[in-house]
Amino acid sequence: MHADGMNDTTTHLLDFLEEPIPGVGTYDDFHTIDWVREKCKDRERHRKINSKKKESAWEFTKSLYDAWSGWLVVTLTGLASGALAGLIDIAADWLNDLKEGVCLSAMWFNHEQCCWTSNETTFAERDKCPQWKSWAELILGQAEGPGSYIMNYFMYIYWALSFAFLAVCLVKVFAPYACGSGIPEIKTILSGFIIRGYLGKWTLMIKTVTLVLAVASGLSLGKEGPLVHVACCCGNIFSYLFPKYSKNEAKKREVLSAASAAGVSVAFGAPIGGVLFSLEEVSYYFPLKTLWRSFFAALVAAFVLRSINPFGNSRLVLFYVEYHTPWYLFELIPFILLGVFGGLWGAFFIRANIAWCRRRKSTRFGKYPVLEVILVAAVTAVVAFPNPYTRQNTSELIKELFTDCGPLESSQLCQYRSQMNGSKAFTDNPNRPAGPDVYAPMWQLCLALVFKIIMTIFTFGLKVPSGLFIPSMAIGAIAGRIVGIAVEQLAYYHHDWFVFREWCEVGADCITPGLYAMVGAAACLGGVTPMTVSLVGIVFELTGGPEDIVPLMGRVMTSKWVATKEFTHVTLAREVMRPRRSDPPLAVLTQDDLTVDELQSTINETSYNGFPVIVSKESQRLVGFALRRDITIAIENARRKQEGIMLNSRVYFTQHAPTLPADSPRPLKLRSILDMSPFTVTDHTPMEIVVDIFRKMGLRQCLVTHNGRLLGIITKKDILRHMAQMANLDPESIMFN
Repeated sequence: MHADGMNDTTTHLLDFLEEPIPGVGTYDDFHTIDWVREKCKDRERHRKINSKKKESAWEFTKSLYDAWSGWLVVTLTGLASGALAGLIDIAADWLNDLKEGVCLSAMWFNHEQCCWTSNETTFAERDKCPQWKSWAELILGQAEGPGSYIMNYFMYIYWALSFAFLAVCLVKVFAPYACGSGIPEIKTILSGFIIRGYLGKWTLMIKTVTLVLAVASGLSLGKEGPLVHVACCCGNIFSYLFPKYSKNEAKKREVLSAASAAGVSVAFGAPIGGVLFSLEEVSYYFPLKTLWRSFFAALVAAFVLRSINPFGNSRLVLFYVEYHTPWYLFELIPFILLGVFGGLWGAFFIRANIAWCRRRKSTRFGKYPVLEVILVAAVTAVVAFPNPYTRQNTSELIKELFTDCGPLESSQLCQYRSQMNGSKAFTDNPNRPAGPDVYAPMWQLCLALVFKIIMTIFTFGLKVPSGLFIPSMAIGAIAGRIVGIAVEQLAYYHHDWFVFREWCEVGADCITPGLYAMVGAAACLGGVTPMTVSLVGIVFELTGGPEDIVPLMGRVMTSKWVATKEFTHVTLAREVMRPRRSDPPLAVLTQDDLTVDELQSTINETSYNGFPVIVSKESQRLVGFALRRDITIAIENARRKQEGIMLNSRVYFTQHAPTLPADSPRPLKLRSILDMSPFTVTDHTPMEIVVDIFRKMGLRQCLVTHNGRLLGIITKKDILRHMAQMANLDPESIMFN
C-alpha cells in the first residue's frame, strides 16, 4: 500500500521531466545530429501551428509566415550570393591587373575596362592604350628593354607576396575556418555534423576578402569552390531569422542545400548544374520541396549576377563559349584518351596531395602556415612571370584555351600560316598548317601544364581560401588544347587517311581545338571530384550547345572509371563492431538498476557520446539508446528543479517507477531522453550494406544485435577504419586530420 502511494507521489512530482528539458536535443560542437529526433520535432511544431491557425487572425498570419518562410530564406540567400559573387569577381580582376600596372584615367578600372574608351588601340594590340601604364612606365619612364622587364618582374612578385601575406594573416587571426575550399566541410555539415562557427558571419566576411586576395596573388587556386562556402554562410545566417530553421538542425540543412546550389550557379553560371550538384554531390537529405527551393535560389543568384555583369560580356562566367562546328565519330578516340588523362590526373593529385598534407602535419613546416604561404606564393610568382600562359589569370587562360580560332581572335594559338594566295586562312581552309607562331605557344603550354600540376599539389591545403575546380579545369584545358592542335595538324597533313577522308572534306572545318580543351577541362574536373551528371550539366550550360553532350558523357564515365574505387569487400558487422575480443566490455546502462552516483561514474570514466540501455546485465535485451549530453543535462536540471535527488537515488528509463523501500530517496525518471527506436542491424549483416546505410541515412552509430540481445556498436569512425584496413592502409591513417 505504501509502495503504491510512493509511486503516485513520485509520478506527480516528476511530471515535469515528461516535458521538454531545456538543453536536451541540442548538440555539442563536432557531434552529429539525430535526424529522426529533428524530424519529429518539426512534425510536432507543424501540428501545433495547424491546430492554432483557426483560433484568430494573428495565428492564421503566423501560419502563413511559417509556410512562406522557406521561400523567403532561399530568396535572401540567392540575392546575397549573387551580389557577393559579383563583388568578388570585380575585385579579383582589378587586383590581378594591379600586379602589372594601373589605369591613370580611373584607378578603379582593370586593364580591359581602362582601354574600352580609348580611340588609339589597334586590332592586333587591343590591350594597349595610353591610359594604361605598366609599373616600369610609371617608375622608370620606359615600356621596353631589360630594365623595364626586370621592374615589371619585381613589381609582379611584390604584389603577389603582399596579397598572399595579407590573405593568410587575415585567415589566421580572424577566421581560421575561412581557409580551403569549404565543400568537403559543407558535405560533412549537410550529413548532420556540427561545426560551430564554420558558417558564421566572421567566416563569411574574412572568406570574401581573402578569396579576392588569394586569387589576385596568382596562386594555383580558384574561387569557384569557396563561392559555395560563401553562399552557405549566407544561407546559415539568414536561417537564424526564422525560428522554423534556427531551432531545427535538420530543417536548416535544407536551406544549406539550396545555398550550395546557388553557390555553384554563380560560380559557373549554371543554375541547373547547381541544383544537380547539390543533389548529387553535397546533400544527404533532399526532398522534393528542397529541389524546388534549390532551383529558385540558383535562379535568383544567377539573375543578380547577370544584372551586375562583372565581366562585361553579358555572361555569368568569363569563359562562356559556343562551338558551331559539329564533332565527328572518330574524335571519340581522343576524347576518351582525355578522359583517361583526367582520371589519372585525379588519382595522382589525390595521392600526392594527401601525402604532402601528411608531411606538412608531421614536420615543423606545418607549424608556420604564414611562412608556407609566402614560400609557395614566391615560387609561383617567380616561375609564372616569364611564361605568358602562367602569368595571366587562370580564368583568362581557360577562356583563351576554350575559344575557337576565328578572324577576330588575336591569340598566339591562332597565328596559323596563311595560304599561298595570301588570303585569310579562316575563310579558305579552316584546317590550316601551324607556323612557328603556334609551335612556340605549344611549348609554353607544355611547360605551363607541368607547372600547374606541381604547384596545384602544393597549393591546395594552404591556409588561404582555395578552390580546386579552376586549377583542374586549367590543367585539362591545356592538355586538351595540345591534343586538339595535334589532331588538327594530323588532319591537315594526312587528310588522305581513312579516318579523315571518311568525315573531313577538303577545305571543311573539321577539327575544333577549343572543343578538345573543353572536354579535357571537364575530364580533369571529373577526375578530382565525384561529380558526374552535375558536371555534364555545368559544362553543357557553359557551352550552350547540345552537340557536345555525347563526348562529355563519354569522358565523364571514362575518368570516373579510372579514378574511382568502390567499397566492395565482403565482411560482416560482427567483424567490425566494438567491443572486440581484446577490448573491455561494452559500457551499457540498465533500465532500472542504476543509481545517480553509478550513472555519473559511468559517464566520468568513459568518453562515449552515448550508451545503450538494456533490460538487465543477464538478459542483454536492448531497450534504447541515451546520449551522454542529454543524461548530463537531465540530471542537472532535476537537481535544480526538484528536492530529494541524491547520489543514491534510483534512475529508471521505464514508464513506471520500480518498487522501492520506504526509506529510499526519490527516484529520477529519464525516459523522456531515451531513444526507444535506435537503428540496429544483426551480427550477420554484410558491411557493404552497413556502409550504404551510414552514407544514406547519416547515422552516428548503429547497434548490433542477435535475436534481440545487444552484442556491440558500430560508429562512423569504426567504418572509416575498416575501409582503410580493407584498402591495405593504416586504420588510423584516414583520421589524420
